[in-house]
Amino acid sequence: MAAHDLDKIKVISFDGDMTLWDFEKVMRHSLALTLQELKRHVPDRASAQLTIDKMIDIRKTVAAELKGTTVNLEQIRLKAFQRTLEFIHWDDPALAAALNQLYLKHRFEAIELYSDVIPCLDVLKDRFAIGLISNGNSYPERCGLSGYFDFVIFSQDIGVEKPQAEIFLSACAQAGCAPEQLMHIGDSLDSDVVGANGVGAISVWLNRNDEENTSHAIPTYEIRSLLEMTQIFER
Repeated sequence: MAAHDLDKIKVISFDGDMTLWDFEKVMRHSLALTLQELKRHVPDRASAQLTIDKMIDIRKTVAAELKGTTVNLEQIRLKAFQRTLEFIHWDDPALAAALNQLYLKHRFEAIELYSDVIPCLDVLKDRFAIGLISNGNSYPERCGLSGYFDFVIFSQDIGVEKPQAEIFLSACAQAGCAPEQLMHIGDSLDSDVVGANGVGAISVWLNRNDEENTSHAIPTYEIRSLLEMTQIFER
């Protein structure tokens, strides 16, 4: 991309999970604590076969079944705990609700930002409008990022997920910019890069683990750390 094209950028949006924080780590930590609580209420003979990986698989199945509906992510997680108890033949709706609340409590309390997040945002927020575009439900104010974002868009609130164009166009509408004035940063080639490219925005693939790109998605820029963002605008 020519350097003068960067002069058009007015808005920079970020993905959330695995871009600003390690969702996989906090999710597994929260499920481990929730599983401990479950086993306090359910005899070993019933709960022995239950593992964190099995709970993750159940949640994925529930999410796939409900894809395209208006159910939000917290409701999906609740239904996943209900299904988890069904899996071990334990009928206790109140326990499922309690497990869901416990999971959500730890899910937000245990979030740790990547070390490059705050330094990056501190530099960019004085030059650009900053937004969050996420298929998740991690609210910035619950993640130590209160005051950093000019707009926040969750897929569950508008009924479409990245990479669909509507979610990026909604971001542009909220930010008051054209798609070509938007730069979007995320860890997912399929969701973030494909989505941004599809509307004519500038895409930045955050490839923290130096993975090979075997997809057909071609990011405008590829970085290993958010600290490299300042270098992009210095080129």
